[in-house]
Amino acid sequence: MDSDKNTLTDGLVVYRRLLGYALPYWRMFLISVVAMIVYAALGPAFAKLIQSLVDGSFVQHGPEVLRWAALALVGLSLVRGVAGFASDYCSGWVGRRIIADLRRNLFDQLLNLPSAYYDGASSGQLLAKLLYNTEQVAISLSSGIVAVFKDSLTIVGLSALMIYESLQLSLVFMVVGPVLGIGTRLISKRFRKISMRIQESMGNVGHVAQEVIDAQRIVKVFNGKAYETHKFAKENERNQRRHVKLIATDAISSAVIQLIYIGGIAAILYVASTDSVRNTVTPGSLVAFVAAMAMMLSPIKRVTQVVSILQKGIAAGDSLFEVLDVERERDAGTAELKQVEGRIEYRQVSLAYRDGGETVLKGIDLAIAPGKTVALVGHSGSGKTSLIRLLPRLYEPSGGEILIDGRNIREFTLESLRRHIAYVGQEVILFNDTVVNNIAYGHPSATPRQIRQAAIAAHALDFIESLPHGFETVVGQQGVLLSGGQRQRIAIARAVLKNAPILILDEATSALDAESERHVQAALEVLMRDRTTLVIAHRLSTIQNADRIYVMRDGRIVEQGTHDELLLGQSHYAELYRFQFGHRPVEIVSPRRTAN
Repeated sequence: MDSDKNTLTDGLVVYRRLLGYALPYWRMFLISVVAMIVYAALGPAFAKLIQSLVDGSFVQHGPEVLRWAALALVGLSLVRGVAGFASDYCSGWVGRRIIADLRRNLFDQLLNLPSAYYDGASSGQLLAKLLYNTEQVAISLSSGIVAVFKDSLTIVGLSALMIYESLQLSLVFMVVGPVLGIGTRLISKRFRKISMRIQESMGNVGHVAQEVIDAQRIVKVFNGKAYETHKFAKENERNQRRHVKLIATDAISSAVIQLIYIGGIAAILYVASTDSVRNTVTPGSLVAFVAAMAMMLSPIKRVTQVVSILQKGIAAGDSLFEVLDVERERDAGTAELKQVEGRIEYRQVSLAYRDGGETVLKGIDLAIAPGKTVALVGHSGSGKTSLIRLLPRLYEPSGGEILIDGRNIREFTLESLRRHIAYVGQEVILFNDTVVNNIAYGHPSATPRQIRQAAIAAHALDFIESLPHGFETVVGQQGVLLSGGQRQRIAIARAVLKNAPILILDEATSALDAESERHVQAALEVLMRDRTTLVIAHRLSTIQNADRIYVMRDGRIVEQGTHDELLLGQSHYAELYRFQFGHRPVEIVSPRRTAN
């Protein structure tokens, strides 16, 4: 019993929160409510008009009154039609505005969620929330509100007419009410449970489909079509079965409600046939009473069906609020980082991605002078990428502090901090947009000349001009129409245009062929000039000219020095060098290697 109360309370809390999105549009909502009241009030008027016709008041006054009755019926229908349109349109308009606001808020939340949230989230599930679940909320807030207000008011008005016509028959009808209420409550619980499962299943279907779309080349090369078909079919069938359960529940509920209702009408007709009641009810009153009951059947069916709609909306709203209530990136800094020399310091920095999880960085001390290039090398899992992720505050260190020009980066707003950091990674992210918009991403006010100069600096101008529409060529999703080297140079041009004093290069050439690497390396040399640069590299040949090389192992810096210094003796760096080049490094006489 307590769990039922908690479920009902939680549902009301969610729906009240959804209705809060309607407050800015209260005028349209008020028009809708007024139209619903008018619509509901005209239902009993029809039944009362029928009673007057049957009892003979119109007939006794001649054909002229019948003509007026015909006009009255047409007039009532027109007014009721206009009121029905106004209520449906206004409530629908409010519902779509609410959904637009919800989607905007959800999208804004997705932009501001911490990176750690995405580590455990499914992109398919998030897309389902943004697209499918928001639609369920829209239907709930438009169709649901219409049914709750308009149909409920219609039921109340017709019930009042029935009581007015015959209190005795109304008492019989009142027995049907509690039975309908109990049935509706049981159906409500079933609807909500199935709706939540359907929304989860929709997320799984979206996730599988998105993976196939993103990795379609891998699927083809590794002959994964049969496997992916089976996986998609499994999720699709699960989703289909849950929808069928919902349809079955909806159909059974309609049939049961109708059976209960018709049973009530039959009971009323039986009671009306008794002498004690028949002597107190005129034929017109009985017809008006039965007409009111008949007119009430459709609103009652819609009200019982609205349980399904409302429960879908509540379940969808609950899943949306789960995302909206996640704590955003911490941006407690108030200072604006304006001029940057580029001096970077890591002081006893440690990092664990989750509370109680493995510590991936352990007491890192690192100092980089302005304009210098520092390389981070080490085996996979040594902590290199984790270290650079902390600089733009994609993650927060578990201990220690990071300073830029002597000030803790937590003092600065995220926007001002990241304004001074450019990034080029191994997996180049390009948007399904034009070349010019990809280069100018983050700097929309750039002039065509500035964009062209950035392309020249990135050694990208020649291939851009050879594209079908030059700078206006759409590159496709993830830049699929470009080669790996071309995508990389577009990314470098984007970083050049940003002109940030701090640069992060995360294995920017590791996936390129020799010819592409030559062009990209030349572009990177231009980009790195006079910038404080952190480089992660597997290819040691690309970082031999770095001002300082730090060797990482198990989340610690185990060695540091120049390329020549680190090749002396038995060092981890020398082992990596031998592994890549297959021979012992040449012994070089140079200052002694320093270790941390």
